[in-house]
Amino acid sequence: MFNHSTIERNATLLLVLGLLTVAVGGIVEVVPLFYLQNTIEKVEGMRPYTPLELVGRNIYVREGCYVCHSQMIRPFRDETERYGHYSLAAESMFDHPFQWGSKRTGPDLARVGNKYSDDWHREHLTNPRSVVPESVMPGYSFLSQTDVDTRYMDEHLIANRRVGVPYTDDMIANAKIDLAAQATDSGDGAEDLLKRYPKAQIRDFDGQPDKLTEMDALVAYLQMLGTLVDFSTFKAEAESR
Repeated sequence: MFNHSTIERNATLLLVLGLLTVAVGGIVEVVPLFYLQNTIEKVEGMRPYTPLELVGRNIYVREGCYVCHSQMIRPFRDETERYGHYSLAAESMFDHPFQWGSKRTGPDLARVGNKYSDDWHREHLTNPRSVVPESVMPGYSFLSQTDVDTRYMDEHLIANRRVGVPYTDDMIANAKIDLAAQATDSGDGAEDLLKRYPKAQIRDFDGQPDKLTEMDALVAYLQMLGTLVDFSTFKAEAESR
């Protein structure tokens, strides 16, 4: 039987045993997942992102917003009292990649949807210190002058479907129509959009009704976060137990 000194003096033996330990531990953790029908609890209300929200999410990732803002509320009292109900795995089931993490220079954004007005978000993104004086966030005023690239919207939904997001043929066929319909208050296409994407918020997000900008997309995405699941039902279930 090897003792610690024997293993520690033999670098090759230490490496082999270390790799063996990690391999066995990994197998024990991973293999059971293949025998589970579903590793993510189904939650009523979740749906794929609308085309506009999906564009906004891509901008969020592109600009590195995730570096300072997590979207993960931990199940601790200090977190839930500040940010709301703890995060559910199902809320990120259509995210590629998900935005969970532990880095917070700014507040967690998992429940930021409808917490502030569109005007507040536009001002915050344009000149952060005008609404949060202590903010170290850079400004993103260019979003209001940058038009959304709509050329490959249907292909983008197809790519997401290939990794498991349940976009239907109807959603893909109407991707460009839905993209424009959500960012206007004219009412054109709104009814069909809501049939495909329940709880979609439809309005002019960037304050420029005649333009479809990246500011529209990013604000639409932020205003959606945390709004799809009715967490009052979770509270009711917890109180009944």
